Amino acid sequence: MAIPQLTPEQIATWSVEQKDRWWLANVFRGDMPQLTFRAALTGFLLGGILSATNLYVGAKTGWTLGVGITSVILAFSMYKILARLGVRDMTILENNATQSVATAAGYMTSPLISGVAAYMIIQNQTIPWPQLMVFNVVLSVLGVLVAFPMKRRFINDEQQPFPEGRACGVVLDTLYTSQAAVGMFKARVLATAALIGGGLKFLTGESLMTFAQTKLLRLKAVWHLPENLDAWYYAMAAKGWVPIPKLANVDIRQLGLSPTMDLALFGSGGLMGIRAASSMMIGMLLNFTVLVPWMISIGEIPPKADGTFSRIHVVNSWALWWGIAIMVTAALTALFARPQLILSAFRGLSRKRAGGEDVLRHIELPLWISFVGVPVVGVIGVWMMNTWFGVSWAFGLMAVLLILVLALIAANSTALTGITPTGSLSKIPQFTFGSLDPAHPPTNLMTALLCVEVASNSSNLQMDLKPGYMLGAKPRQQAIGHCIGIVAGALASTPLFYALFLSNWKPGTPIMDAMVTDHFSFPSAMQWKGVSDLVQAVFHQGRSPIVGSALIAMAIAAVVGVIFEVSRITSKGRFPLQPLAIGLGVVVTPDSVMAMFAGALFFWIMQQRYKDRRESTGHRLWIDTQEPICAGLIAGAALMGIADALVRVFLL
Repeated sequence: MAIPQLTPEQIATWSVEQKDRWWLANVFRGDMPQLTFRAALTGFLLGGILSATNLYVGAKTGWTLGVGITSVILAFSMYKILARLGVRDMTILENNATQSVATAAGYMTSPLISGVAAYMIIQNQTIPWPQLMVFNVVLSVLGVLVAFPMKRRFINDEQQPFPEGRACGVVLDTLYTSQAAVGMFKARVLATAALIGGGLKFLTGESLMTFAQTKLLRLKAVWHLPENLDAWYYAMAAKGWVPIPKLANVDIRQLGLSPTMDLALFGSGGLMGIRAASSMMIGMLLNFTVLVPWMISIGEIPPKADGTFSRIHVVNSWALWWGIAIMVTAALTALFARPQLILSAFRGLSRKRAGGEDVLRHIELPLWISFVGVPVVGVIGVWMMNTWFGVSWAFGLMAVLLILVLALIAANSTALTGITPTGSLSKIPQFTFGSLDPAHPPTNLMTALLCVEVASNSSNLQMDLKPGYMLGAKPRQQAIGHCIGIVAGALASTPLFYALFLSNWKPGTPIMDAMVTDHFSFPSAMQWKGVSDLVQAVFHQGRSPIVGSALIAMAIAAVVGVIFEVSRITSKGRFPLQPLAIGLGVVVTPDSVMAMFAGALFFWIMQQRYKDRRESTGHRLWIDTQEPICAGLIAGAALMGIADALVRVFLL
């Protein structure tokens, strides 16, 4: 059924009290079960699983994927099946509460793949996992406290769209009305895709296949399906039948140019879209087939001590710098080229609306909790930064004040576009505090982490609150659900982070060698590290790691980033290239880029073929259920990939 909503005229002219009374009369569902024990438990379990998949995908691509709609479909289908066994079906608001818990858990991986990983790499030391878990939880809770005063404005008063949140609300409404069969079909498609993704990953997982064949089946010989799609060619090359492809007299496999069939990344590409994936492909090809071979041939990129090259070596020695330059300039241009977006974020601060009585005080999170909690929890966060990371109290308290500015900008962007500009916002505190304390990298890293994660979490919470507002849920219960999800994500992702990426590290050896591998490139962390190193190079004399040709490449890339981003903005998104994605193509492993491009290309072809054939099976499968297919592929392949890594660490 149609979801009730105000007209544009009512939004513009009514007071906050009028809007709240209308919502109570027309949308609010009263005491319908919402944050029940089973909803919280289901969200807790789904959130833990989905945060694990986000950690896997994020370490490979730098992206964290929204899991709201995926959790909605999974919870819906799970309880539809249980209902046939006599279990009471979930209400629409219970499912909404489940997605609040699950999405909060999914977002908990963001610090681990960005600022935290960059800190460990730069300092070459780990953070005790209990400290990291508590620090991450504190940042996220601070985000909840910052979010609710803004929720009153952006959602209750201005009725901002929050596109992804609105889409989640529409999906929920569809599932629990006359079109519930659509939800079951999407659930079956998601499950099938997960089985395909997980099954293929199991066959290509060397550790899983070794354990299954030697430990369980007691076989002497071990076989696994090669993950590299060109394995057959190199098998012939080993016999001398065909030549080994080389660039600048370097085996292209040393540069990472070997395609793989990782369906988690294939699904990620499907969600990413053809423009971003094409731009990443262009960046990867430009870097690894043109610029890097050129620099190797003229001696600007020397080989490693053993005379060979590797993707990690060439990226850290040279290519990282131009990739960072184009990403930073593009991100900052995108932020500051739309001053109205920034100004509108602060519009409500100087404008007093006729609000009247607070008619929702019995279901909203009381504002006094935020007004008291933000300074208290903020001081706790600053104490942690000072005690654990050596950040001065002055810089920490300045970062807490900066949070309020960045959170408003982030929330306004998320409200209007569905995009939370964490990448561009992180550069502001990194450059600000890095210039004030250039000799101490943790200052720029941890202040940026505090600012960006709180701003991001507050914006994401409002995205999750939007479907609850549309469907008549109690926002106070959603806030509690978000806090439950924070705990779930911390418990799931933090130990897994150490098990996957640090189990092979030995003190005294470079952490970077253990974490950043041919399987996990940590592109977001490398971007944070690059900015931190750049800050030191600019503001701390005599410590620049950048060679002359890399400086030239940085300058060119910076100019290109600005030109391309301005072209993209002025053309209203019609400009085909995305400079931020071009830079990502440099730091993400080439096989990951190729897999994502293949996924984006496949779904783009399906869309072109079936977009005008709405009644066809192809349209129903490849367009209407594109997101469940991609989510299933990601979940199945990522979970099996995690299992393969854990078996390698603990059982072999």
